[in-house]
Order: sequence, then structure tokens, then C-alpha cells
Amino acid sequence: MLLSPIDWIIIISFFALSLGIGIYVSKSSGKSAKNFFLSGRNMSWWLLGISMVATTFAADTPGLVAGIVRNDGVYGNWVWWSFLLTGMLTVFFYSKLWRKSEISTDLEFYELRYSGKSAAFLRGFRAIYLGVFFNIVIMATVCLAAIKIGHVMFNFSAVESLVISCSVTVLYSMLGGLKGVILTDFIQFAIAIAGSIWATVYIVEMPEIGGLQELLSIPEVQIKSSIFPDFTNPEVYVPILVVPLAVQWWSVWYPGAEPGGGGYIVQRMLAAKNTKHATLATLLFTVVHYAVRPWPWIIIGLASIVLFPDLQSLASAFPDLNEEFIKNDLAYAAMLSYLPAGLLGLVVTSLIAAFMSTISTHLNWGSSYVVNDFYVRFIKPNASEGNKVMIGRLSTFLMMIFSALLALVLEEAKEAFDLLLQIGAGTGLLFILRWFWYRINPYSEIAAMLSSFVIAVIFFIGKTNNYWQIDSYVELVIGVLITTCIWVGITLITKPSSKETLYSFENKVFDNGKFEGFKFKIVGFVAGVAGVYSSLFATGYLIYNNILLFSISSFISLLAIGILIRYWKRIIN
Repeated sequence: MLLSPIDWIIIISFFALSLGIGIYVSKSSGKSAKNFFLSGRNMSWWLLGISMVATTFAADTPGLVAGIVRNDGVYGNWVWWSFLLTGMLTVFFYSKLWRKSEISTDLEFYELRYSGKSAAFLRGFRAIYLGVFFNIVIMATVCLAAIKIGHVMFNFSAVESLVISCSVTVLYSMLGGLKGVILTDFIQFAIAIAGSIWATVYIVEMPEIGGLQELLSIPEVQIKSSIFPDFTNPEVYVPILVVPLAVQWWSVWYPGAEPGGGGYIVQRMLAAKNTKHATLATLLFTVVHYAVRPWPWIIIGLASIVLFPDLQSLASAFPDLNEEFIKNDLAYAAMLSYLPAGLLGLVVTSLIAAFMSTISTHLNWGSSYVVNDFYVRFIKPNASEGNKVMIGRLSTFLMMIFSALLALVLEEAKEAFDLLLQIGAGTGLLFILRWFWYRINPYSEIAAMLSSFVIAVIFFIGKTNNYWQIDSYVELVIGVLITTCIWVGITLITKPSSKETLYSFENKVFDNGKFEGFKFKIVGFVAGVAGVYSSLFATGYLIYNNILLFSISSFISLLAIGILIRYWKRIIN
């Protein structure tokens, strides 16, 4: 794939702009840890919401969606569409609570909600486990996507791709802190969404495709275009639709869709001006993430079936690429080879932007754990603000180095990464209930972590050694049931936190010690879920030229919006 001078100008200009933003805000971000990690708690909802969206748009996300479409069809995306319920739960029930807590990271919650040495241990352990270990693995997978893109687009070696992509990202992350990340996220998202939509329109209109209607009339594409699975075949709809909607969304810990909120989503809420901005930011993120963004990637995935009908055709197109990289997720990058000069530069820049937005957020989020929940809490409680910022910048740099190094050998570590993704199964309900059920304590969380880990290891060993063959969705359900029973049992036989801690927690995060407006929040949750899903479907049915279903979906969406507007003040108060 050859890039023209105009393509290189677009890419280099974007690198310069991102670095310039980091330098511009470095002085204000370096004044204190609160400025570096929370941008002074004065950010507006629209900036925070778009930043959340940009972060969840990783470099490998378009390829993931296109690969799902090629493997299972459009309905295969229910595996992540189901997390809309998690997102709306966070919007209407938890965003206000997180902002009112006034904590600096979601891990600080442990010593706000729980009491004793066990709460301190839990906070410190998860700071290193999530902020360093798990975070580095996640970033390494994103770096692996950068290696693939660098090879396909520029014929770079793995080291060349990592040096170029990581150096600029870590520099503006170290300089600008969260504010620099959020401002660059806004620009990166604008480039990413414009590039994906423009590329989709161009690809669909190519002579090889012949337009949207011609594409959708091809039998091989029609088979893959359904939004819902075949309801006459339980082997298809149970794992793809029923389990995600009935079990997965509330039970599985997933970065960016944690039950009750967590990680960098909570970091954005805590940086908001007030509770209303926190709620609106999370709502904007949920709407754009699920209803606005997916369809360009889906359409390119469908179009790729025409030009690259199987893996052999992909292998023939990229003969120099390692055969272990030849999978369906490569189809998105392969389709970009048809783009003209200028547009190609914009789309490549959008993928670079997706990489940088995800990595920069994980760097700042992870370093916030290292500084606030480990260094200051356990090593140097009286650290100066300058010292905190210095440790934050140092940990940012080191995590980027280790992530890049892991990416170089990640092919060998893939099974270990898959295991890590299963470890959080069954802990989600605890994260939802710990705000309201006073009996939940640190031992509940420790029991949930340990049991889910042991169960995941047992399933991993059994599958690896062919002791048994169990479908992954069955493993998920079994793991959720066992883990939930264990942590609930531990909760019932251990003592809750001290009354003083519980009273202090309730008075801080709840209105007058009570969770008011519950029924209106239920209304908001139901209307939000119905509105976003119907908007997602309406877009799809408009693309498919199904006017009847488009009209029905649009009506439901408008009705949901009307309900939210009618009761909005009662919902967020």
C-alpha cells in the first residue's frame, strides 16, 4: 500500500497537533496530581463523553467488528451490543454517586465504602493488578494492532511501528495529563468518525461493489446482514443473543463497560464539573458508542466479503504478512488498500488516532492508580504535588515501554490474555450491589476475585489439555453461578464494615442518606435502552431500505427521547 505526499502530510500534521496540545497544557497539568489525573474537576460533559467514545475506539475495533460480521454476521455484534444495558445502568444509577464521592480514582472507593486493613489491602492489590499488570496486557494488544497496521500500510517492522506510534503518544500523555488526553481525544474522534464514514461511502460506490443496494443483493452478503439471529436455531441465538442479554451484561467485568462503572469511565465522571455533567457525559458516550458508530465498520465488513471472500484471498493480497495474522479481522485494513490519495491518509490517520486515544487513556488511568492508590497511600503519604506528578509521568513512561515489549511477544501470550478476560466473570453483580447492600465487605470482593480466577484457570487447563469440550458461553454461565454463590455466601458469614464507615459513606454519596428518585431512574434506564437500540436498528433498516421496520424503530426512538425529556429533571435529581 503506497501513501502519497498528501497522505504523509495529513499523518505528520496529526502527530504534530497531538504533541502540540500536550505541550500547551503541560504547565497547568503539572501543577498538581488533581490537575494531572482529573484535570481540576472542571471538564464539560461533551468533552468527557467524546473522550470516553474515543477511548473505546481502539485501533483494532474496526477490524474486530468487520471480523465479527464476516464470521457470524451482523447479529454477531450482540456480543458487545448487550453491554448497552451496563452503560445505561451506569448513566442513571451510578454516575451521580461516583461524582458525589469526590474520590480521585475508583479504587479509592474501597476505603470510602469499607473499613479495616482488608479494605486497604484490596485497594493496594487492585492498584498494581489492574493499574499495572492487567493494564499493560490490554495496551499490549492495542500495540499489536499497531504492528499489523504498520506492516499493512507502511511495510514497517514491528519495532518501527511501535517506536513511531508509541513515542508521540507517551510524550503528550506525560506532558498533558488527563486534560491533554481529553483534548486530543476530541480531535482524534472527529478524524476517526469522518474517516470511517467517508471510507465507507467510497468503498460502497466502487465499481467492484456497485453501490449499497447491489451489495445487499449478493446472496453471500444477505446471509450475513441480519440484525437478529435465526430464532428457530437455539444453537445460534442462545450463545449470541440470550446469554449476553440475560447473563453477560451484568456479570462480566469488561474495560469500558464495567457493571456500575469503573476504570477510565469513572475517571471521566470524577473529572466532571458536577453530577449533571457526569451523567450527561456518560449518556453521550453510551448513545454514540452503540447507536452512531458501528454501521460504517459493519458495511465495510459486508463489502469485504465481495472482494475477499475467504482467508486465502486475504493471504494472497498480503503475501509478506505472517500467516498467523491472516484472520478475518484483517479484512478492514485490506479494504483500505482501495482508497485514493488524501482519503487514504485521513483513514490511516483515523486508525492512528484510535490507537493513540486508547493508549493515552490507559497510560493516564493506570498511572493514577500507581500514584494515588499505591505510592501515596502506602509508600509516601506526604508526597508533594510535584513529586506525585513526577511519579505519574515516570509510571506512564515505564508502562508504555513494558506494553511495547510485551506486544513483540504477544503471539505467544495470547492464550494467557484470553484467560485474563475470563477472570472477571461472575464479579459484576457485586459491583452493582456494593453501593446498596450494606453487608458486602472487602472479603466479598476478595472471594469473588479468587473464585473467578480459580474457575477460569480450571476451564483453561481443561480446554487446553482436551479434558473436556465445553462451549465458551456455557463456561461463562457456570463461572457466573459458582462465583456468585461463593461471594454471596462469604458476605453472609462475615461481618459488614463498621457502622461509622457505612454512615459516612451513605451521607456522602446519597441524598440525605437515601437513594431518591428510584422509580424515575428505572424509567430513564428503560427509555434509554429502548431509545438507543431502536436508533441502532433504525439506521440499519434505513441502510437495508426496509421502510416499515425503519419507521417502527424511529417511532420507538422518538418516543423514548420524549420520555427522557419529559422526566429528565426528576431522573437526574
